[in-house]
Amino acid sequence: MALWAEGFRRYYPGAQIQVENKGASASTIALLDGTAHITPMSRIMEESELARFQTKLGYRPTAYAVAVDALVFYVHKENPIQGLTMEQVEEVFAKAPRYRATPITKWDELDLVDHWAGALINLYGLPSTTATHEFLRTKILHDGEFKPNVKEEANSVSVVQKVSADPYGLGYGGSESVAPGVRLVPLAESEFSPYVEPTAQNIVNRRYPLRRYLYIYVNQTPRKILKGAKPLPPVMREFLRYVFFQEGQAEVTKNGYSPVEDWIVEKALAKIK
Repeated sequence: MALWAEGFRRYYPGAQIQVENKGASASTIALLDGTAHITPMSRIMEESELARFQTKLGYRPTAYAVAVDALVFYVHKENPIQGLTMEQVEEVFAKAPRYRATPITKWDELDLVDHWAGALINLYGLPSTTATHEFLRTKILHDGEFKPNVKEEANSVSVVQKVSADPYGLGYGGSESVAPGVRLVPLAESEFSPYVEPTAQNIVNRRYPLRRYLYIYVNQTPRKILKGAKPLPPVMREFLRYVFFQEGQAEVTKNGYSPVEDWIVEKALAKIK
């Protein structure tokens, strides 16, 4: 969002854009009460959130998929683990795994030997208010609870910093927050599936299992619901167009994400009225 705001102001120097990071839940409230005009989210709004819009305004907010990201797992650069299955991730992070009597707590339970044997897995994650935390809880923990000893950091960058300084650390976050001190863990759908690295190509072609879209939500009156609906304010309309034009999608790549497919761009531009 910061890169988009900077690039947009090169064309419209008078545009005033303020970017704040409040978390998904707070962002939804801000969009509803009008204190925010555009809300970026790394998940689809929950039905309860959409219902609040419907009740108050008579319609739901408009979603635009603007980038492709993935949830990834970081270990220290010297950690030799080959990969994790989705079930193992649940058994490591969940308070009560579905198919195991007790959670995995030590590295030798993931087949690491030598000085890793007996060493505790130190877990790092994101606050429960973030969409990334909720994505992992829903997708991997199947709406279960996280272990209470998962250390919550402010953002993915902070998680990476903690893991890079902790040889026994394991953390999760966005694919854009990579640093020399950590390596990304390949994932497999099951023990009978190959490990897939979270490379840009594997994320784009949907081979990596924890791929996701990033969204922008706008309080935009749908024309098909209300006749004579007011169009978006010009500054918002032009900002959204900038996001989907070549320069805006180049900023997506610059920030470590992947651009959306051409068909998504075409549908988005048709909605921006």
